[in-house]
Amino acid sequence: MTVLVHAVVSLGMLVVVPLGLTLLPTRTTSTRWWFAFAIPGALALWLPRGTVSIILASIYLAGTLVLITLAGRHLLQHKAIRPREIALYTALATPSIAALALVAERSSYELFGFNLTVLSLTVAHFHFAGFAAALIAYLVAESETWATTVAAVSVPVGTGIVLLGFFVGDSVELAGAAVLTAGMWLVGWNLWRRSRQAGRATAALLIVSASVLVVTMVLALTWALGHVAGTPYLPLEWMVATHGLANAVGFALCGVLAWRRVMEGVR
Repeated sequence: MTVLVHAVVSLGMLVVVPLGLTLLPTRTTSTRWWFAFAIPGALALWLPRGTVSIILASIYLAGTLVLITLAGRHLLQHKAIRPREIALYTALATPSIAALALVAERSSYELFGFNLTVLSLTVAHFHFAGFAAALIAYLVAESETWATTVAAVSVPVGTGIVLLGFFVGDSVELAGAAVLTAGMWLVGWNLWRRSRQAGRATAALLIVSASVLVVTMVLALTWALGHVAGTPYLPLEWMVATHGLANAVGFALCGVLAWRRVMEGVR
């Protein structure tokens, strides 16, 4: 399981996040700067826990803080927080949560009492349920309809409630999973609608990204419900191999590749 989690996180750091940054209004002329932070972060995953991996993870944390400054600059320039901006700022803020968890996990430090396995999964969670989900919710909200507006709000709110549930209890985490699932399904519906206006290759990427969410978010709900009501749910290893991998590759990677094509005018 550890190897798969590290591979998924590496995909997030080295591919999904830099591709995603090119789709945001806060983008600079190049995202090559990101790799100065992301490559050390990815290396930290694969090295043994200790001083070297802590230093490399800390470099990555510094890079994620740059994203927060980009969010702050955007807020100061526009002086408004609409539903779409909530998703944007969530996308830019959540990698820092992942990076903080990575530093703690590489330090063998149980941050806030969470064991190292939970911290490792938190790193993955906030690259995909955090950055990628909020990013794509922001992008679909380009067309302002009730569905895109609700998605732009419910994805960040659901992510926040899930995070709160880590500290408060399983019932709160279940509520967050329900809100997040509703938001993600709205995102998926809007991706499917967008696919009808796209060329064959772009439409295929959008449809895959949307379709994956139908299954993966059911798995997330059954996981959260099982911890509250004792109903059946997949073991952790299977959740990583199904929910985690499908969201990373099927939803996030296909989603950002599709939107890259949309913004470049490629059909």
